[in-house]
Amino acid sequence: MKLQCISIKGSGEWNEDAVITNEHQNLYGVIDGATSLVPFRGPDNETGGRMASQLVKGYFEDFDSSRQTSLESLLAEANLKLGGEMKRSGIDLEAKDQLWTAGAAVVRITDTHIEYVQTGDCMIIALYDDGTTRAVTRDHVAHIDEQSRVLWKQGIASGVKSKDTLWETVKPLILGNKQKMNTSRGYSVLNGLPEAEHYFECGKINRIRLQSLLLVTDGLFYPEELGGHDDGTCLEGKLVQEVMSLGLQQYAEWLLKLENDDPECIQYPRFKKSDDKSAIWIELV
Repeated sequence: MKLQCISIKGSGEWNEDAVITNEHQNLYGVIDGATSLVPFRGPDNETGGRMASQLVKGYFEDFDSSRQTSLESLLAEANLKLGGEMKRSGIDLEAKDQLWTAGAAVVRITDTHIEYVQTGDCMIIALYDDGTTRAVTRDHVAHIDEQSRVLWKQGIASGVKSKDTLWETVKPLILGNKQKMNTSRGYSVLNGLPEAEHYFECGKINRIRLQSLLLVTDGLFYPEELGGHDDGTCLEGKLVQEVMSLGLQQYAEWLLKLENDDPECIQYPRFKKSDDKSAIWIELV
């Protein structure tokens, strides 16, 4: 088994992503932290998103083999630990705009199966030996983001060419969406509250003809160009093809150059110039 791992800070102050590597337990994962709307700083001036991702990372990397525990249970335990840390830090757990949150995708590799658990928009994509790809997970934030992306594109169409101006247009909608976390009409995310467990997705796939796995945060998703034409290839498939061809580091560098060449987020509509970028590429055979 071969691993490639990257975690690159975006245009924000902190890298709020994290990568899980627990080789003794064959546990691997990616985490995408998100800062609360109410400003918070930790003891080292960390954002809430940074603290959330590092807490979840540490929980899985410190996992002891003496307990036979499902990944779903482990993620639930990590989520409650996150809630406890927020409470100790003076966060009002009943105010969703104060909560530190994180998406996660974690796998445990066995000889015959891949066990997984996921929440938020972190993705797990499988590649088989015939070249076909399979999105094992679903991006549970995409439908929420799409509403804001439509407004962003409408602003571009009306002649707006400033990222800051476009952000002010979509900001009220994005802020309102925070109230929908872990609800049936919203999106799933770790936020320290017990109801987050109800929206985890988990399961296992077998390893028959399974060649590789890609675990990735949304900052590395294959970019969608404004007015681009669909060639029939799904974006997950394009992403895997590029990672296979270039490797994780070179793919990330290509994407960063594209983002730096489009600093106002016009050609490739998005909500920040560069999001944090983390991934694990696991070659099983």
